[in-house]
Amino acid sequence: QVQLVESGGGLVQAGDSLRLSCSVSGGTVSRMTLAWFRQAPGNDREFVAASNWRGGTTYYADPVKGRFTMSRDNTATYLEMRSLKPEDTAIYYCAARFLGVNSGSSSDYPYWGQGTQVTVSS
Repeated sequence: QVQLVESGGGLVQAGDSLRLSCSVSGGTVSRMTLAWFRQAPGNDREFVAASNWRGGTTYYADPVKGRFTMSRDNTATYLEMRSLKPEDTAIYYCAARFLGVNSGSSSDYPYWGQGTQVTVSS
């Protein structure tokens, strides 16, 4: 059974950086498309970034382009967040699907972590 466990969240100030990690077990990571989503209080879950199992270009949502970098290795995916803003405050989730293409739709990902809280103060 695929399990995802996020870590690295916390309370930071605007302009700071933070690195989230998501360990992946129960499946071959190299055959998974991985993604990050976030959900702020009162808002729907929104797409942040995705990395296709075939490699190639990582796909980012417009609000985080140029500030967030997603990477991956054989056991995990990471989200490096720079120049954080108060509007980045949310619970951050990693998600996975076997094979497939990059997708910004949460319904395309059957596997989810429990989330990690990121709070950015102004």
